[in-house]
Amino acid sequence: MKLSRLFLAALCSAAASAQAPDAATKAAIQSAQSAGDNAWVLMSAALVLMMTGPGLALFYGGLVRRNNVLGIMVQSFAMMAVITVLWATVGYSLVFGEACPYSGDLRFAFLQGVGPAPNTDYAPTIPHLTFMVYQMMFAIITPALITGAYAERVKFSAMLLFSILWTLIVYVPVAHMVWGKGGLLNAFMGGRIPVFDFAGGTVVHITSGVSALVTALYLGKRADYPERTRPHSLVLCFTGACLLWVGWFGFNAGSALAASGLASSAFVNTHLASAMGALTWMAVEWKRSGKPSVLGIVSGSVAGLATITQASGFVQPGAAMLIGGTAGVVCYYMVAVIKARFDYDDSLDAFGVHGVGGTMGCLFTGIFATNAVNDALKDASGKPMPLGWVDGNTAQIANQAAGAAIAIVIAVVGTLAILKICDILLGVRVDSQQEISGLDISLHGEEGYNYDA
Repeated sequence: MKLSRLFLAALCSAAASAQAPDAATKAAIQSAQSAGDNAWVLMSAALVLMMTGPGLALFYGGLVRRNNVLGIMVQSFAMMAVITVLWATVGYSLVFGEACPYSGDLRFAFLQGVGPAPNTDYAPTIPHLTFMVYQMMFAIITPALITGAYAERVKFSAMLLFSILWTLIVYVPVAHMVWGKGGLLNAFMGGRIPVFDFAGGTVVHITSGVSALVTALYLGKRADYPERTRPHSLVLCFTGACLLWVGWFGFNAGSALAASGLASSAFVNTHLASAMGALTWMAVEWKRSGKPSVLGIVSGSVAGLATITQASGFVQPGAAMLIGGTAGVVCYYMVAVIKARFDYDDSLDAFGVHGVGGTMGCLFTGIFATNAVNDALKDASGKPMPLGWVDGNTAQIANQAAGAAIAIVIAVVGTLAILKICDILLGVRVDSQQEISGLDISLHGEEGYNYDA
């Protein structure tokens, strides 16, 4: 009897140990989780940087004329350098510091206090430095997207000044409002208007797309628009689009800030939306023009990616397919019909794809967001709260619309003011002779192609 009681006691002790790991085991599990999360977010940061260069550089580079290919590609590369320094000095702090609902403060200026320990307010399982550099890549690509609207006609010096001022005046306040602690639109950290933006539909695509339209209207058309403005290399464009598709997994799935099930959900939604966008754009174009163009199918893919960005970490796969498919149709008509009807020269369709796609994605998030995918928002009892219309929260559609409207107003007013400043200080547009000869030679003294070879 005594032996049997001892044996039962040993079994009970072993079972208790299995159910309740000791402190050392818990520490090992947390360390492994942190290492995995850190590796995933660092890789995602690299993927997002790849979206700017070479992805966007090749995509835009193929769409301009041959004598402007270097001029447009170097603008993306310049963003990788200029915005990096701006972000490290003040940009990161102004977004992720905490001062008021509209702006951060300078507590992290020059990356003071940003080190290997986590910032528990934003990403408790990865180093603060990792979080900072991941967010840096979003700040880099956003003004680079706008370059597609003023391609082939803007001074390089004016582009640099415009991008710096635009980042500080437009991107920084919107990013703080949506993602920063205490931001006006931050649904998870006390925002007065809770807006769900998983990976930057409002912060990146609405602001850049609307600013692109404002810039295109301010500058006016290219000298020989619409003649002689056809893409010079769809091979470059195609390659860039493929890199954008792959890089977008870092953009969206990386925004989970952990190697988690939520990252998997965002990854799958991103892929499905891109595929549906490509297919529906191709189908509509094929029906209207009789041929499915290569430019059309890759543009549809990018439209699907831009539109799903905001919703990627909130919706079910079926909704992601619907969102991507709708994006392909609507963005096609914006580019092929509406732009021609209103006769504006958004050179590489930054507004038609990113501005319109981002706005649609913002509203779709209010409809399809569900706590079955993302349960981060909880009530006082710890129960997941309803997110979108499918959860019964119909008010979220109005919140999303308000967030989009605020971003649009800031983008319009801020961009117009910045353009005026740049025009007064430097002059924004190149002269007609420089425009005709191309920006490669006239601004950079180089040729993207050796015409004598």
